[in-house]
Amino acid sequence: MSDHRQIVCPECSAVNRVPSDKSAAAAKCGKCGRALFSGKPLDADAGMFTRQTGRSDIPVLVDVWAPWCGPCRMMAPEFAAAAGALEPEIRLLKLNSEQEQGVASRLGIRGIPTMLLYAGGREIGRISGAMTMQQIVGWTREQLAQASATHKAP
Repeated sequence: MSDHRQIVCPECSAVNRVPSDKSAAAAKCGKCGRALFSGKPLDADAGMFTRQTGRSDIPVLVDVWAPWCGPCRMMAPEFAAAAGALEPEIRLLKLNSEQEQGVASRLGIRGIPTMLLYAGGREIGRISGAMTMQQIVGWTREQLAQASATHKAP
């Protein structure tokens, strides 16, 4: 196992090496000096989505939403609360499907809200529909446990 994790800065997109044996909760970016985690989901454009899901060693949970979507607006505070429970082990992003139609199309988004979970640069889970904070946290941890068990199986 590596002695560090790569974590992408939410501000400048620099890839930071954070020691595996230390919590990343208080880590700061080596390039811009900003905190790597805020306990809140990040608004992601196409570039941030690609960089966070492709370069970070920690899992990334993405909420694909739109401003006109009632269930999306109802789930927003729940997703924000989940960030407080899941960070810094998991990065949470919000991707506006209306502003990032190309990304949403490439991802095959058919309904919103849809959550996508990435680990190791690939999608490992997807679920649609509004959820509570407890459901988001539970589903995320379950998906990561299943992916880990599948990865370790002979």
